[in-house]
Amino acid sequence: MPVTRSAFTDAYARLSEVLPGLGVTELDAGHEVPRGGGWVGAASLAAGGAELEAFLAWDDAQVLRDYGQRARPDVVASFGLHRYAWPACLLITVPWFLHRRVPRCPVTDVAYDRSAAGLPLGRMAVRPAGFACLPGDPAATLPGARVVADEEALRTEVRAAVAEHLEPVLAGFGPRMRRRGRALWGMATDEVVEGLWYVAHLLGEQERARHELELLLPGATKPYVGDAAFRELKGPDGEPLHTRDRASCCMFYTLRPEDTCATCPRTCDADRVNKLLATAS
Repeated sequence: MPVTRSAFTDAYARLSEVLPGLGVTELDAGHEVPRGGGWVGAASLAAGGAELEAFLAWDDAQVLRDYGQRARPDVVASFGLHRYAWPACLLITVPWFLHRRVPRCPVTDVAYDRSAAGLPLGRMAVRPAGFACLPGDPAATLPGARVVADEEALRTEVRAAVAEHLEPVLAGFGPRMRRRGRALWGMATDEVVEGLWYVAHLLGEQERARHELELLLPGATKPYVGDAAFRELKGPDGEPLHTRDRASCCMFYTLRPEDTCATCPRTCDADRVNKLLATAS
């Protein structure tokens, strides 16, 4: 597969370094995104046809294999969207977080192969269609660069780039998830926040990520739902434990009602503390 070096190469290399289960390949401008052999184009998922059905069949089989029961079709679709959107958002948020560069990644320029050998999260192929950056960035002289005024303008670019990519994908998954509008964008909001928050933890920059995400999603930034929703709990010895309140539900409770995640709207604070302490240990 033809690859190139760009304004995002170092960011994607750092992402794969701290998250080796996810591979990212950049494509030359003159080459098409891969198809077949495990690859599915984001545009095909957005189209909502046979390729989306095949994509969700993987989730259906995984649930049956791991939990010994079938999930409802809308739950399978919710799992499938999460497993695509979580790494897809990182294609935009990680270069912004590390280098203050925001690529535009239309669905026509992204593909995903989650069956890649040795990569539990799979691999993404991306052909960025230009990018935004700040004044003084050495990358500002590169083809496709667009300089914006300041940090807030760059945050606007992040929100726009993620929305540009996810809006058609949400339209493809939405009918199968039996969700629309606000519910779908609540899930998108969670993917943006929790994906970067997790990677920042691996980078040793979780505190900076919380601050950056609070500025990125302060509330009233449609189509996103709510704000970054971080808050602090106290452990048994008064130690601070950071959590957030998800804007959506991943539906895992339909399989394991007793085993919700620490940010689930269904998880009370006492249970959150226990789950956070267990994770830390």
